[in-house]
Amino acid sequence: MQERTGARVARGRPVRVTVASVTAVALTVVFVGLLVVAARPLNPLDERVTRELFEYTVADPGVTWLLVVWTELFGPWTWRVVVLVLAVWLWRRERRGVALWAAATIVVGGLIGWLLKVIVDRERPVLPDPVAFAPGDAFPSGHALNVTLGAGILLLLAMPHLSAGGRAAAWAGAVFLIVSVAYTRVALGVHWVSDVLGGIVLGVALLAVSVAVFESRRLADDLITP
Repeated sequence: MQERTGARVARGRPVRVTVASVTAVALTVVFVGLLVVAARPLNPLDERVTRELFEYTVADPGVTWLLVVWTELFGPWTWRVVVLVLAVWLWRRERRGVALWAAATIVVGGLIGWLLKVIVDRERPVLPDPVAFAPGDAFPSGHALNVTLGAGILLLLAMPHLSAGGRAAAWAGAVFLIVSVAYTRVALGVHWVSDVLGGIVLGVALLAVSVAVFESRRLADDLITP
């Protein structure tokens, strides 16, 4: 039974590599488009949506408090710690390849996001009566990037162990976390809409690249193993 399962998984690897590779290329094109938008003068629609969401937030102290708590609870360091602790646990259980994949994805992804911030050098919104502050440049959003990477890593690791209903719930939970955290960054006035879209697209693209590289390596190992 285990041999048949292993053979079925091995046969599916070329498909996963292809899907991940195509996804990575497509999302890279989308991200480059957002990068061009971020490098040019601020788009009026981008600015208007950001200001409207911010005005709605500051009008209700309860909403403001909830969004501040949510954005801090699921901020970049939460995901880094969770994924790295999970990687250590996987390493101790002799799943070292998967552990290295998870750790490398969250660490390298964060570094790429930081480097892009420095290169693009986009200013954050300056709004009246600010309710939140964030250091550094705006594009891409570090919160949006890291929640996408973190939730994506957990989702990919959990999927093989879930039923069909569990997979649907896991997908819904991951999407909710990503969208809700991205929303807080705009509604609190520390990012433009295109910043969080850039963070999400970059996160998914980096996940696709890491999966393609990881699965390709495993496929190569299978091909050279007698």
